[in-house]
This record gives sequence, C-alpha cells and structure tokens, in this order.
Amino acid sequence: MLNDFFKMDENKTDLKTEIIAGITTFLAMSYILGVNPGMLSQTGMPIEGVFIATALASGIACILMGLLSNYPVGLAPGMGLNALFTYTIVLGMGLSWNAALAAVFLSSIIFLLISVIGLRETILNAIPNDLKLAIGSGIGFFLAFLGLVNAGIIVSNLTTVVALGNMASPHVLLASISIIITLALYVKKVPAAVFFGLILTAILGVVFSLVGFTSPDAALPTIPKTWISFNLNFSVFGGFLSGFGELLSRISSLILILFSLLFVTFFDTTGTLIPIAKECGYVKEDGSTEGINKAFISDAIGGIIGALFGSSTVTAYVESATGIGLGGRTGITAIVTGILFIISVFLAPAVLSLFTSSVTAAAMVTVGILMFGQIKDINWDNLSIVASVFLTIIMMLLSNSISLGIAFGFITYTITSIAEGKYDELNPLVVIMFVIFLIYLFFRL
Repeated sequence: MLNDFFKMDENKTDLKTEIIAGITTFLAMSYILGVNPGMLSQTGMPIEGVFIATALASGIACILMGLLSNYPVGLAPGMGLNALFTYTIVLGMGLSWNAALAAVFLSSIIFLLISVIGLRETILNAIPNDLKLAIGSGIGFFLAFLGLVNAGIIVSNLTTVVALGNMASPHVLLASISIIITLALYVKKVPAAVFFGLILTAILGVVFSLVGFTSPDAALPTIPKTWISFNLNFSVFGGFLSGFGELLSRISSLILILFSLLFVTFFDTTGTLIPIAKECGYVKEDGSTEGINKAFISDAIGGIIGALFGSSTVTAYVESATGIGLGGRTGITAIVTGILFIISVFLAPAVLSLFTSSVTAAAMVTVGILMFGQIKDINWDNLSIVASVFLTIIMMLLSNSISLGIAFGFITYTITSIAEGKYDELNPLVVIMFVIFLIYLFFRL
C-alpha cells in the first residue's frame, strides 16, 4: 500500500531509507524550535505558546506536504519571515502580534489562490531576477545582524550607533564559540551541522552555569528542571482572529505587509522547491516539474496552518536537502519529519532551558551566510542593478525593516531604469509596486 501511494519503487527508494532521511531532515531543521520562540516572544507572545505553535504547525505542514505532493520536503516557520513578522510588522510598524498573525493568514490565503489558479509563472517573470537575489541576500545580512545583536556581540552605541560588545562577557563568549563551532561543522559538511552546533553549545553553556560563569545581562543554558511536559500552552492558538480589525484600519501598511510577506514567501518557496525537485528527478526533459503545483499548494496551506496555531509563515526548508542527500525521494520523508516535530511538542521545557539567545545566535548567523551567497549571481556590470541591490540591502539593515529594504530596491530600480531610457522594459507589476511603495514611504498611516 505504501509503495503504491508513495511510488517508492518508481523513485528507487525504500521505507528504511525514507525513515532515515526524515530523521536527518528533522535534525537539520530542529534549530527552529529554539530560534522561532525566542524571536517571536519579543512581540509579547508567550514563549511557551510560540514553541507549541512552532512544533505543531511544522509537524502538520510536513505531513500534509508528504501526503498531498509526495515531496520529501520539510516545512517550518521560515527564517527571514519570522524576522519580518517580529522586527518589521510588530516592532517596526507598531502592530500587535494578533494583527501580524492576521496578515500571515491573509497572505497565505492569497498565496494559495495564486498557486491554485497558476499565476506563479507570471509573477516569477515579472520581478527582475537581480531584485529577487538582492532581497534574499539582504535578508541574510539582516538575520546575521539580528543574531549578533541578540547575542550581545553587537551592541548599541550613542557615538557610533553600533559597536562591538564585551567579548569577555559569558553570554557573548558562548555565542562567539557557538558561531565558530557551527561554521566549522558546516564547512566540514557534517549532516545537520546547525543542530549539532546548537547541542554542543548548549552543553558548554550548561557547564558555564554549573561552574558559576554566569552573566547578569542574558540567560545562559541551564539543566532543565523538567525534560518532558504534557501541560501544553495553546495561548496563541487562534490569536489572529482578533487582529483583523486593527490590520484593516491600516490600509497603506496592510498593502505593504501583504506584499512583503507574499514576496518573501513566494521566492523563498520557489528557490527551495525547484532545486529540490531537480535533485529528486522530478524535472522532466521539457523543463516541466512533476507535482510542483501540489507542492506549492501544500506550502501555502502550511502558511495558513502556521497562522491558525500562532506562528509566523510556515514554508519549505532548504535543509530538506540533507534528507534528500541520504536518499529521501518521497513524501514518507516529510511525514517522518512531521511526526518528530509533533513529538517535540512535549519537550518544551528542555528546549527553552537549553536554547537561549546565546546558543541560537549561531543558527541565525549561519543561515544568514547561506542566504548571502545568492549575491554572487547578481549582474555587477550594470550600475542600475548595483544601485538597486545596494540600497535594498543597506536600507533593510539601517531601517531595521525587510519591507522598507524591498521598497527602496523597487523604487531605485524603477527610477534608474527610466533614467537609462529603459522604461519600455519595465514590467507593469514593477511600476505598480513603485507607486505603492512611494505612497507608503511618504504617507504612512
């Protein structure tokens, strides 16, 4: 029955291989269980509730991906999307976390409609490729910067705006060691390098705490008082329902928020699923990709599930490549990953005690470095492109807003293209976004 449903023979795999691949994918993705609650809790959301939402939404989304598309792809709250949720929508624009969840729900509904009616190719072709790469790279910079700030490696300074933190401070030292360990493991191509980097750093942090090498500025990992708990916190479940009124009262912000969420989700998902489909042998000779629309639909449903449970947008993870590298080729891999995420729901006390900001900084910096790598494919010979890329990245960092970085990128690209006499080459969608971004920048509500 499993063979018929998941086409294991056709994909040249077996149940044992799929299970091992699913476990590996989970280990590679599991750092999100520590990172996402720590980040979203800065919006005022209870950290225990966000942990439960992260684990359950990820688990259910993974299982749906496996059942609906038969793709060996794991899903969880996206890195970059959780930063957009926290630092741009809530802390930057001043919306409540409930309104931010409502925005995630609406954007996921729109993404689902786009996937169902087949507008994906039209939108993909409308956005200049260099802007897509710039936004991905900029989010990488942004994530790494946030990781360094949360760890105390970078601190605010009245004279120089930012400065290097006290490297001798226990939590800063631990974070620095965490980054070194994780990067070393990654460079050595250790499977699930980020996960094992977190584990090793958490153990070292516990040693710091036991010998009294503690910090008054930030919590260090401690031995959990309880490893397993069945007292689940569902305090953020359905929280998006009370946010629609507030969200709809901010029309100009709503347009920018929805566009930013859609943009990042759309290209993050595309950039993940297309290479994975190719690796699995789903790309046919004519260039079409078998089952890709079902995978996109599954991803969009994952975003809706995330909003329902109380998390930022759930999306496909590039870390799925680790399980695929071990032979995972069908939805069984994703289902095994999902089951492990659901089981982890009961490990909230252990994860939240061990994975402090000093430990999770390495995950944010490492993912940031990987996203930054996209910058190599940008057309550096075109000054118009270079200017657009530069302002996208630097304004994303200096304004502390992914959305504003995207806005400055589109505005710069449009103006410089017109200045070059290439206005006839501008896609109408780019022009529309140019107008919307200008209105937002000067008439923000």
